[in-house]
Amino acid sequence: MTGTHPIDPVNLEPIPPLLDSYTFHSKLPDSVDGQIKDADEGWIMGIDEAGRGRPMVYAAAYCPMSFKETLEEMGFDDSKALSADTRQSLWESFDNHTELCYSSTSLSPQAISAGMLRRIPTNLNRQAEDATVGLIQAAVHRGVNIKECYVDALGPAPQWQARLTAIFPHIKFTVCPKADSLFKIVGAASIVAKVTRDRYVHEWVDPEDVLPDRSLPTSLSKKRKVEDIDTESTEHNEEEVRQPINRGSGYPSDPKTQAFLKENIDPVFGYKGIVRFSWATIKVLLDKNGVDCKWIDDDSQPSALSYFNPDNDNAKPKIWKDLGISGVGEL
Repeated sequence: MTGTHPIDPVNLEPIPPLLDSYTFHSKLPDSVDGQIKDADEGWIMGIDEAGRGRPMVYAAAYCPMSFKETLEEMGFDDSKALSADTRQSLWESFDNHTELCYSSTSLSPQAISAGMLRRIPTNLNRQAEDATVGLIQAAVHRGVNIKECYVDALGPAPQWQARLTAIFPHIKFTVCPKADSLFKIVGAASIVAKVTRDRYVHEWVDPEDVLPDRSLPTSLSKKRKVEDIDTESTEHNEEEVRQPINRGSGYPSDPKTQAFLKENIDPVFGYKGIVRFSWATIKVLLDKNGVDCKWIDDDSQPSALSYFNPDNDNAKPKIWKDLGISGVGEL
């Protein structure tokens, strides 16, 4: 799903369930009319990612070259090196500066798993490459005159840079590690990717958990009401207080994520849609805690393959006889 919306879905309350992958584009300045002309000012673009699932977010930030001096003074950097408050402030700067635009592609856990569990798998790196190419292509199709593009390295930088150059020969690419620290426009993309992913991780709405009254999924805990405590009685009033589900950061090294995975596994069905089944961490947990599934063949029933094997009737498959099929000659 791709589209330009008045509001980024992660700015909505509550955030809609991420049922499928999608790409969001912020509004372009009025000077961009959808057609690239020789007289159009050149733009710079930066691309970075956040996460490797649940979800994986790729983001592109782009602005006219004349905005570059202002961009250098705004404080963009590797989002992981900045506090949450600073990231939020920088996120809001996109609304305050119409020249600074962004696009984000959020890959849902289900879509990532579907790609990786295909007969011929599409691994994470390939899905990330496709997302990167898609972001650049979308900007070009919208009439943005991209002249320079800086990309945080994905695998071997020279090979990836060469491939991007072959796809977009009119754009000068720079692909290198730590690009979010070296180039402010990549730091801006890093903020978009990080904030988008964090909001999905911490405010995720699982369709399986939405209550009949459409309230958000929460975990129940008992909390004692201090004002109701009778110091002379052994009976204390308790109320049920709904606490947000703490899933942690989504990385396997996070103790909160580990606790969430251990506490929420279903021995038969595994996990809800938020969890990527192609994740090696999940495979280990399912092998250890899941119920074994055994497929038992009914030996009393003939194999379906026998219907397609030639029998003694002029070497025609048995299914031909059962369905009344006959040959009509050669075509």
